Amino acid sequence: MSDVIFANGSVPVSVVARIYGKDACWVRAGIISGWLPIGKATRNGKLITSVEEMDSKLGRINFYISPKKLREETGYIWKGEK
Repeated sequence: MSDVIFANGSVPVSVVARIYGKDACWVRAGIISGWLPIGKATRNGKLITSVEEMDSKLGRINFYISPKKLREETGYIWKGEK
């Protein structure tokens, strides 16, 4: 089996939403809650693990979605497209 080469960086939430056929909010909630094990959510360097922490008044949440974990879950290979 050949090695898969992934694009650098995180897969955008919008791309993941399209792959799953769901809304971007569904993807964000799944990552934060842990039932969508494809990435991590952080705010100011602190891991976010509760949907209650999604309040925008608390500040921006950054999402890292791993291309490798996304491929393991869906078979989709992200090559950097938007």
